[in-house]
Amino acid sequence: MAVVLMLFTAAAHAEASAQPVVGQPGEYAELADLLENDASRKVLIDQLRGVHASSQTESLGLESEVPAAEIAAQAPSGQTAGQVSMARRMAAATGNLAGDMGRQFAALGVLVSGWFGGDAVASEATAAPVEMKTVIAALLNLVILVAVTFVVFWVLRAVVGSVFARLSVWARAGSEKVAILRTMVAVAVAALLDIIVVALAYLAGTFVAPLLTEQLGADATRLALFLNAFLLVELAKAGLRMFFSSRYEGLRLLPVAAEQARFCNRFLAREAGLIGYGLLVLVPVLNFNVSPSLGSAAGTVIMLVALVYAAAVIWRKRLVLREALTHRANTGSGPIRLLLLVLARTWHWLALAYALLVFTVTVLNPETALPFVALATLETLIYVGLGLLVSVALGQMIGKEIQLPERLNASMPRLQARVNTYVPTGLKIIRGLILALVVVLSLDAWELYDLAAWYATTAGAQTVSALIDILLILALAAAVWIALASLVEHKFSPGETSTPAQAARGETLLGLFHTSLAITIIIMTVMIVLSEVGVDIGPLIAGAGVLGLAIGFGAQKLVQDVITGVFIQLENAMNTGDFVGVGANSGTVERVGIRSVALRDLYGTYHIVPFSSVDAVSNYTREYGNHVGEYGIGYRESIDDAIVQLEAAFEALKEGEHKDNILAPMTVAGVTALADSSVNIRVVIKTTPGNQWAVGRAFNRLVKIYFDKAGIEIPFPHTTLYFGEDRDGNAPAGNIRLADDRVVSTQNGSNG
Repeated sequence: MAVVLMLFTAAAHAEASAQPVVGQPGEYAELADLLENDASRKVLIDQLRGVHASSQTESLGLESEVPAAEIAAQAPSGQTAGQVSMARRMAAATGNLAGDMGRQFAALGVLVSGWFGGDAVASEATAAPVEMKTVIAALLNLVILVAVTFVVFWVLRAVVGSVFARLSVWARAGSEKVAILRTMVAVAVAALLDIIVVALAYLAGTFVAPLLTEQLGADATRLALFLNAFLLVELAKAGLRMFFSSRYEGLRLLPVAAEQARFCNRFLAREAGLIGYGLLVLVPVLNFNVSPSLGSAAGTVIMLVALVYAAAVIWRKRLVLREALTHRANTGSGPIRLLLLVLARTWHWLALAYALLVFTVTVLNPETALPFVALATLETLIYVGLGLLVSVALGQMIGKEIQLPERLNASMPRLQARVNTYVPTGLKIIRGLILALVVVLSLDAWELYDLAAWYATTAGAQTVSALIDILLILALAAAVWIALASLVEHKFSPGETSTPAQAARGETLLGLFHTSLAITIIIMTVMIVLSEVGVDIGPLIAGAGVLGLAIGFGAQKLVQDVITGVFIQLENAMNTGDFVGVGANSGTVERVGIRSVALRDLYGTYHIVPFSSVDAVSNYTREYGNHVGEYGIGYRESIDDAIVQLEAAFEALKEGEHKDNILAPMTVAGVTALADSSVNIRVVIKTTPGNQWAVGRAFNRLVKIYFDKAGIEIPFPHTTLYFGEDRDGNAPAGNIRLADDRVVSTQNGSNG
């Protein structure tokens, strides 16, 4: 065996040194005897290849797993190992994997045949003699330790079971908005109890192990291997119970049903136990006590069984999880929905690829690759779990709809709707950032790039700082908009006691200030964000000034529209709903903007009048209105009698449907004109704003009725013919020709 150790040492340094290996003459003879036997020669060759492969392996990647000399030998002439294509590297790695597995199973076959075939040479070359009594004693000691450790563990688990049940009930009680917080607290307490139980069981095992070593002569190393494996595997299972607690629904972080949680917990626990106890206990024992080849082959078999079991479970459950992810995606929207739909279609392929990756790196380089994969997987699960918890916690704390106090809603009626619009949007942005952060940290965990090294660079630090600053700026801009818009609403929103005019003015000013605030905040926010990302906004500001000056000269009408509109609003000349006359148009105001006013006239025509064309504003609906009516009577009628009838008509008007629209007694202004055929009397009736026309129409109807009852003539235009008279007072005859050509003579007013 000394010759074999010497060859191992020489092979490990063969590439570093070109000097030949020199040994003692007796060692060469022993080496020659070993090489003459086929079985021992094959085992020796396999061991030499394993030493060479381990000396070449420096990292996890395919480039390091395949020896550089082998890649260079397969490459075309003139190419180094670093210049070989990725396809050739993958082919070499695959061939290396198949070769390693073949050599491991071949060595296992040689060992088994040597044990049972009685080949003395093979047995001597491959392994030391194995005494069954020693093996049985070692197994008995290990079984005692395993039994004691697991009995203590199960008893402690049963003791704390009632605590777990109470924690589960507490987590599921109370308000739904803080349910995730209670769940997190309960899961944290339960996980702490789980860790304590595992630690106490581990301590019990460490107490029993020295007794077995002293009393029964057990190997302390084997016992320590089991205890370390027990600690790691059971802690991993405790972590699984945090996400897939099958017995206690309130202690389950993932929102899955109890049956699904039970299946996932059982599957992952079996995988953890098989890989953990197999690679951490069985393989080291076989390596040290039997043969490294047997240990390596056993490790490969363990990982192969774990791979086949995982692949079978993943393939059998692919449709179940696809339906669940698709249902979850249909309830959402945006990028999260697209991500869930893609994941629903590809999750089983990703899981199979991951399982195959773990198997491959374990077979190729179990000493360094497996710990790296385990640590990267653990970090990824922690990042994903924390991201989900934070996202769910934010969603539950905010709730589906935020309810503000009634008093606040009364003074700021649009605040609740605005908050329920911006908060979910902000929550979606935060969830997107959490998803991006989880992806970045997971990629860093797998060492696809070095996040810490990138952040240490100037560009990395500036990028992170700019991103944080932009988020703060956007949040501050949203807060300022909500605060100022709510303040404007509180100032101008009509209250319960507001008059229609005040309500119309408030709506008009709200629209004006909202537009102005939105434009101002958007422009300032965009400029500050551009400054944060490194854009020099000095030229933009200067260009905006020049552009504004050019617009001012080239669009004087536009500037005049805006300035006139601002002053019209400040003077409260018109509001939405008023009936006004502006320029040559009149109608009801439907919209008042910064540049123009929109009117709807009595015919339904929609007019947009620029403020620059408004010389005067005539508002017919401000505070009150007057119906001014002039009623003509014949010259032969009594003016006093007519006024009495007008007042009677007004009294009847006050008792009708317009009684609430009359603000004061009717005013009789008196006779305003002695017209050609009538004497005109003017009256004035004060009404509520906008109702003067309706009141006037109703009063006109009543005046006609009352004048007819009193026999008062309402004259209409007519002409009186006068033919004159002579000195004696006799009128000349008037000749009138009728339609039938008869001639009628009129003398002194009589027909002749």
